Amino acid sequence: MDTYNILVVDDDREIVRSLSRLLELEGYRVYRAYHGLEALDVMTQNQIHLIILDVMMPQMNGLSALMKIREKNNIPIIMLSAKTEESDKVLGLSMGADDYVTKPYNTAELMARVKSQLRRYFSLGAVESQGGGEDLLKNGGLVLNRNTKELSVDSEPVRLTATEYKIMELLMSHPGYVFSAEEIYNRVWQEEAYGVENTVMVHIRRIREKIEITPKKPKYLKVVWGIGYKIEKFD
Repeated sequence: MDTYNILVVDDDREIVRSLSRLLELEGYRVYRAYHGLEALDVMTQNQIHLIILDVMMPQMNGLSALMKIREKNNIPIIMLSAKTEESDKVLGLSMGADDYVTKPYNTAELMARVKSQLRRYFSLGAVESQGGGEDLLKNGGLVLNRNTKELSVDSEPVRLTATEYKIMELLMSHPGYVFSAEEIYNRVWQEEAYGVENTVMVHIRRIREKIEITPKKPKYLKVVWGIGYKIEKFD
């Protein structure tokens, strides 16, 4: 794919203008919206590959828009907010955001995160199937197909975001191995890890809710307290 389509959503028109210009200079095609309802409308009429989504907006805020988008779409979403409290970041991630950037943001860092999210998403073959024979990771009732980029639990398909898929692929490739939060972040986000425990924890929690019958008493995705996370090994 030659050009990626990015939707910038913010009620501050100057932020939308400046971000759009930066993204266009990087070669992206940019769509603009100024509140959540407008963003949903843009998505019904255009193929969008990534969204930069502000939290505080009129008519429909970013978190409400995020929930609506996640009902049908797993494309990368980077939340943008002036709120710096850790609880706000955790809330956004727990509702399905892939990343969270606070204002004022470093433009070089934001562009790097955009590239990282697009690379991760399209490396899943979300648009183009790589074909070939099946490459399956099987563990108990979990089956991860690396060619179709799909996960099933007891033969039931599970919808994962690109980030969630990458975490499951990593853990299922090494059943029984305990990964620290920093190791998971380094391998999945492909960035240096600084204070990433909450970010990884929220994604782990979301995966558990999708694959476990009783998320609080998980069969597969376990916490090794003080060390990290693992997929329990089954014969």
